[in-house]
Amino acid sequence: MMESVLFQIASALYVAGTGLGFVYLYNRDERLSRWMHNLLAVGVVFHLASSGIRLKHFWDIPENRWYLPVNSFFGALSAMALAITATFVVVEGRHRLGILGAFVLPWACLAALGGVFRVHSMGDTEIYGLAPALQSYWMNIHPLVIMVAYAVFGNAFGVGVALLVQERQLRSKRPQELCYRLPSIEELDTLNYRLVAAGFPVLTVGIIMGGIWAHNAWGRFWGWDAKETWSLITALVYAVFLHQRLVKGWRGRKAVYTSMLGFACVVFTFVGVNFLSRLHGYLSAR
Repeated sequence: MMESVLFQIASALYVAGTGLGFVYLYNRDERLSRWMHNLLAVGVVFHLASSGIRLKHFWDIPENRWYLPVNSFFGALSAMALAITATFVVVEGRHRLGILGAFVLPWACLAALGGVFRVHSMGDTEIYGLAPALQSYWMNIHPLVIMVAYAVFGNAFGVGVALLVQERQLRSKRPQELCYRLPSIEELDTLNYRLVAAGFPVLTVGIIMGGIWAHNAWGRFWGWDAKETWSLITALVYAVFLHQRLVKGWRGRKAVYTSMLGFACVVFTFVGVNFLSRLHGYLSAR
């Protein structure tokens, strides 16, 4: 199936780009950074082509017409891999921080390889009809908004890891060459804050949209389903990060640990909760 082939090519390009990102950590050759960026950009193109084919097949089912195909775990993993990689390609294109690729891109690889695993082990590219509750225009808005927020937070997590590595290097009596190639603590701290500050309102809007959708589908805005609960916990953790940053001036390690805790909640909300959620478990049911 062409969709599966294109998706696997995109995944291979993501893995290759991530590999170059790790090599670039220890090699000053700027060509590696450019090749990493180019491979990822081409991977995004293949991924978009694969998604376009999936969308066409998805729309062949009457009840799915005009909705986006994110009603399966494969669809969610594919969207996450695409969102993280595309976000990094944009950030890298603007800031030229290729050395951060090794810290950010593994999350995209995990999502993409998770999709490949489901293709080979479960045949998860099969198209299914939408459940009645999902047949809403919110299907085209709410999941994508949430995915964008998660992708931004994934990039922030990678920046936070780079900050901790840099801090450890600076504290060391014998800092390695990596210390002189990573951005400064201040630059990394600022970038981490800006990414979280950009992602938080997107996540908040996404949660509100989900509540409106829930009211339309089930007659209540909030029901304390596991997915809803952990989405709220995730938002609260990032709210604490922003509050402490703006009010108390949190910087460095303490701020990064809070940001990382937020992303741990993101991962659990995205993957783990799907197996616990009574209403949102459709993602893990396929």
